[in-house]
Amino acid sequence: MKVLLDECLPKKLKREISDGHTIVTVPEQGWASKKNGELLRLAAGEFDVFITIDNNLSAQQNLTKIDLAVIVLSAPNNRLETLKPLVPRIKEVIASIKVGEIVYI
Repeated sequence: MKVLLDECLPKKLKREISDGHTIVTVPEQGWASKKNGELLRLAAGEFDVFITIDNNLSAQQNLTKIDLAVIVLSAPNNRLETLKPLVPRIKEVIASIKVGEIVYI
């Protein structure tokens, strides 16, 4: 799987979830500061999964029309220490998620 991490997530999260997947951050891809709609359209052409902590994403965008799976993390903040307990579930979901699915963790 090729996974894109939203720029609001810590870069070090990619080491935690790699497990043989290609993980790239939005800034590494050169897409920093892109609006969500444009970012998702760009990602759909190159990635299988997009991971974000933006819980408003589904209200702002019609995610069912994008050729991409989306994982939305629910956490009180975006610090790595806060997100680490979600890593086992993130790995599970990456292994089984299908294009067009939205999974909230």
